[in-house]
Amino acid sequence: MSILLIAFLFLSILFVRFVDDFAYAEKAEELEKYGEQIIEELEQARPGTNLQAYVSILKAQNISFIVFDQQSRILYPVSGSFPPVELTPEEWNVIEQGETLTVNRDVERFELTVTFVAMPYFENGQLAGGVLLASPISGVSEMIAELNKTLVTAVLIALAIALLLSLGLSKMHVSRIERMRKATSMISKGHYDVNLPESNFDEFGDLAHDFNKMAAKLQQSNEEIDRLENRRRQFMADVSHEMRTPLTTIAGIMEGLLNNMIEEGQREKGIRLASEETKRLMRLVNENLDYEKIRSNQVTLTKEEIEADELLEIIQEQLYLQAKEKGNQIVLHTNPGDVIYGDMDRLIQILMNIVKNAIQFTENGIITISTVTEAEKMMITVEDNGAGIDVKEIDLVWRRFYKADLSRGSGQFGLGLSIVKQLVTLHDGEIQVESKKGQGTKFIIQLPHKK
Repeated sequence: MSILLIAFLFLSILFVRFVDDFAYAEKAEELEKYGEQIIEELEQARPGTNLQAYVSILKAQNISFIVFDQQSRILYPVSGSFPPVELTPEEWNVIEQGETLTVNRDVERFELTVTFVAMPYFENGQLAGGVLLASPISGVSEMIAELNKTLVTAVLIALAIALLLSLGLSKMHVSRIERMRKATSMISKGHYDVNLPESNFDEFGDLAHDFNKMAAKLQQSNEEIDRLENRRRQFMADVSHEMRTPLTTIAGIMEGLLNNMIEEGQREKGIRLASEETKRLMRLVNENLDYEKIRSNQVTLTKEEIEADELLEIIQEQLYLQAKEKGNQIVLHTNPGDVIYGDMDRLIQILMNIVKNAIQFTENGIITISTVTEAEKMMITVEDNGAGIDVKEIDLVWRRFYKADLSRGSGQFGLGLSIVKQLVTLHDGEIQVESKKGQGTKFIIQLPHKK
């Protein structure tokens, strides 16, 4: 605002100066025209000849003149009230060289600024003298004075307006800064749900926009931290819960053995049960470590092309007895030439986990493992006709330690399916579940071919 005001003042001064110079130039040009006419008369006759007519005409226009010779003596008029003027040697030198001289002088007697124009005239090619014309520029001075008065008034009004605007803008900016300070204070206290009013007309608006984006990102980060903390707490609770049962079993058996509370015939069974629970604990720990390695990209795959029937037969052989215990049958369906591209050990781990879950939730049923080769991918399907999964629970089976059939307290997915999903993703593949309660479950794995 102050810069605009200074610019306005500077331009106004330049304008007044321009008007002043223009008025002087116009007056000088007018005097030169009359001077040329007088010189023409002088060059055609003797000095003083027929100049009275010019005196009358010019007097009406507030212009007076004198005629002087080479020695600066006034030749015409003999008497009169011509404004006094003293020319410097340099100015006389200009006239003697035959050039027109224009000067503006303040005359104290008239309290006016007077424009003087001195023009030389010649006789027979020699400098004979000159004509000096003078005219006060009172009208121009009054006009300039009025302009100056108007300019001062305009500047004062502009100053008042600028002051009011500055006060208003300052108050507005202070208010916005105070809002931003309060918002910053709230964020420092952990309250990220703040929002500043945004605008597009100044840098404060851009700053408010960036501040709101920062607050939103902090809010998202804080929510993510809360989610991670909740997941950590849930994980600790789940691990503790999963470990409590086998540890309780092992502790009970050990106490019974130490205190001879278990009969001789049941001791072997107790020791075998303690061994199974110990293996269960080791498996739980190993699965957790494996899961975290996969999540943190610490697992490197060694991919190769694997015959589908060879891979599925390994799964069938390793889980044959476990399936037989629950009256289940594992059936394979593959086509000659079906090839799966992936890490052999990790593919076995994927299918073992899925088939184990199928065995767990199926009794006296059939578990079918099949492969289908498509243009860009290999489809591996594991389908059972067991208990099935409720529609509401399908998306939950990938969670760590998620338990199914909670109403009866039996059955759990543990870490197995969580690891399965991570490993399939690591293979650049996809996995999905289709299931109906009481009708069975189908896991569909899609893995890309070797490029």
